Amino acid sequence: MNQLGKFNGVLLVSDFDDTLYGEDMRITRENVEALTYFTREGGTFTVATGRARPNFAPHASHIPINAPVILSNGSALYDFRTGEMIYETFLPDRVREDLQQMARAIPTIGFEAYHHDAIYVYQPNAVTQRHLERAGMTAREVPIADIPLPWSKVILQQDYETLLHTQRYLLERWGEHYEVIFSNRVLLELTRKGSSKGGMVQYLARRLGIDAQHIYCVGDNQNDIPMLAVSAIPFAPANCAPEVKQWGARILGTCQESCVAQIVDILDHIYA
Repeated sequence: MNQLGKFNGVLLVSDFDDTLYGEDMRITRENVEALTYFTREGGTFTVATGRARPNFAPHASHIPINAPVILSNGSALYDFRTGEMIYETFLPDRVREDLQQMARAIPTIGFEAYHHDAIYVYQPNAVTQRHLERAGMTAREVPIADIPLPWSKVILQQDYETLLHTQRYLLERWGEHYEVIFSNRVLLELTRKGSSKGGMVQYLARRLGIDAQHIYCVGDNQNDIPMLAVSAIPFAPANCAPEVKQWGARILGTCQESCVAQIVDILDHIYA
């Protein structure tokens, strides 16, 4: 239970990579100090990330998080303080057959599939290698048919034009089963239909008893738009994807310019 303070009953949710966590693999001192102040004054802060639990775990203790974390692009809610998986969704079992058909139609595509705490890769490429290195993770390469079920999410990896084609291919054939959305120009996220950052932010707010009018979210890419849509003021760093700017988010400084600290300053005036 948060102590009483000016931010009591306020939920702030931030994307992680390129919003709170920079290309230099650091969180700015200004962001940490601002979030420490926000939580000390009764605010509830957490992260909504595309990363799975093992990928995010090394960072959890270095951020003033005081609520469960939204993982795997909205398909999991995990409390790092208690070690409890609160809620998790999985792709339908048909995903193996669907992605085998996709791979035959789009032979250059590669992907990571997440099975509990293990990562399996199909046809890894340079994007896969960079992504795993940044996350500090290892993966096992196996044929699609041999990747064990269930999968919490898949990250499809190739150049942007190939991924645009892949997104259309998946949505035209099986859109009723999957969410298919970009987390950046070379990563296309596949989760169960209805599993998104926005849906999980709303679930978390209900669980915590926080009113919708006091939810604030910030993110930089297309997969963040569902949670920006439920934010009282949708925020984005200046380094965000064009789609986020076009969608209508309120643009702040860049990730490196401590955009999350800027939000805390804005809230400091709103809840004065």
